[in-house]
Amino acid sequence: MLAVLVPVLLLLAVTHAQPSTAQDARTAARARMVAEIAAMARETGGETGRPAFSEAVMAAMGKVPRHRFVPLLQEALAYENRPLPIGEGQTISQPYIVALMTDLLDPKPAHTVLEVGTGSGYQAAVLAGLVAKVYTIEIVEPLGRRAKRTLDDLGYLNVEARVGDGYAGWPEAAPFDSIVVTAAPAAVPQSLIDQLKPGGRMVIPVGASLDVQQLLLVEKRPDGSVTTKRALPVRFVPFTRERRN
Repeated sequence: MLAVLVPVLLLLAVTHAQPSTAQDARTAARARMVAEIAAMARETGGETGRPAFSEAVMAAMGKVPRHRFVPLLQEALAYENRPLPIGEGQTISQPYIVALMTDLLDPKPAHTVLEVGTGSGYQAAVLAGLVAKVYTIEIVEPLGRRAKRTLDDLGYLNVEARVGDGYAGWPEAAPFDSIVVTAAPAAVPQSLIDQLKPGGRMVIPVGASLDVQQLLLVEKRPDGSVTTKRALPVRFVPFTRERRN
């Protein structure tokens, strides 16, 4: 009996050790990613006005399992500080850019946020750990449905996702404390400005796909007037709309 029992115990030990080892490696990789984000924030702080991101944002970046939001073939690169393809001609943004956009929103625990351009769901997951409710819209149906499954599987219960044209926002859930847009239109959609609360913020890349785009911080003052500040030159996929006959 002992001769049989020992190999079985060894097999169980190896089997249980493998997931733990992988988890430890990913935790370490996330920590390195967060350190790289912090270093890049210091380097770009003169331009963005944000040489350091809030502790809450950095903690959220260190918790979200980015490897779950990239295709299987990209998992080994998931915690590198760079964008990655996610299929359908779309990308998951560079972690530094996700952190910057999140920090510019100045998220608070009671906030309700709209995201236009769910992609793989990573930005929504980061926001979910910082605010009360996230509404996210994706126009590319396969991506939107995949992102919803991933977010549901990971237990992000405060994220509501749907497939549709985000240009019109989500009127029935408006107004929002903040809005983040992860694709670049030629100009800031008035429909999204209208859905910001007074005192609300929107972070959005703007510019034609072949031009240098600018990441903008749009703020709605309590009196309803709007201010716009440039944060950083960026390159995002173009904002896609539903085709109308």
